[in-house]
Amino acid sequence: MTVISSLTAVAVVLTLGYAVLNGFRDASTAVAAAVRTRALTPVVAVVVASFFAFLGTIATSGLSTALVDALNFNVPDGIDGLKLVICGLLTAGAWGLYCWWRGLPMSSTHSLLSALVGASGAAAFMGDASMSGAWALLVGSVLLPLLISPIIAYTLSYLVVIPAMWLVRHDTSRTVNEVSRAGQAVTACASALGLGLQDGQRTGALIALVLITGDAMDPGPVTWAIQLSAGAALSFGVLLGGWRITHTLGRRLVNFDPMRGMIAQGVSAIMLFVGSLVFHLPLSTTQTVTSGIVGAGKNQAFESVFWRNVARVAWHWVLTPVVCVFGGAVLALAISPLF
Repeated sequence: MTVISSLTAVAVVLTLGYAVLNGFRDASTAVAAAVRTRALTPVVAVVVASFFAFLGTIATSGLSTALVDALNFNVPDGIDGLKLVICGLLTAGAWGLYCWWRGLPMSSTHSLLSALVGASGAAAFMGDASMSGAWALLVGSVLLPLLISPIIAYTLSYLVVIPAMWLVRHDTSRTVNEVSRAGQAVTACASALGLGLQDGQRTGALIALVLITGDAMDPGPVTWAIQLSAGAALSFGVLLGGWRITHTLGRRLVNFDPMRGMIAQGVSAIMLFVGSLVFHLPLSTTQTVTSGIVGAGKNQAFESVFWRNVARVAWHWVLTPVVCVFGGAVLALAISPLF
């Protein structure tokens, strides 16, 4: 086996491993509100989320191909490109594990893209081949969604509570809670489906990109084998749970009832669908769901948001691109003598 074949195999394994970590972390995001309000039991929640995350990954076979074509950056061919991908995956994985250990929801997509940009910058500094459009990628796919998507999710969830409260103004709280829990079970499935459409499809696109870079696959449609592998890795990670982040989202940020949990999950699911199917934008499941929960919970007659904890989470969202760009650059510089 040649060096480039070995590196391609390593990059594919790391990509699948990162998909497992992604599912492990983001599953808790998708089902946290439903578990918090007892709309779903924890076991049922992760099983259902796993199924719908897998379904979202394989539902549209052409979407991963479109994502590969829509990527506004080009990884250099051969060893140089594989080195960048490996550095990016290792850096983003380490940051993701750290944030999970601290119980902090963060964007797996933003951390990976930022780490790739950092590794590319280090490669350019050393005079090696690097990605084209790396900084445009950082601005367009990380910084702008980081600023815009939480604001949209927060605002929409806050506003949707108003007509929802008007519609149930004559119902008893018991009736509202029962109906909302049923609706929340549905929106939890929709959020998991959005996770597959966003993160699962990007995993398939990244595997295809690795194979093309390693000359193990010709540019073209993403195969079903790649889609199934990406879906299996993501759904397996979902089955593993990730309850530290569930506790943060369900208990430490805001007090909310089933109706507000249903609204937050519904708004975030719609945003993930539109971002994936219409605009092919890498929206963060974590940021949309978390912001939606805070927005819906804020629209109550009493102060229910623990702003200190919200600020701590938001600070780590801002810190993610900084840490991952720096980490990717340092790792690329550290392993450069090996190549």
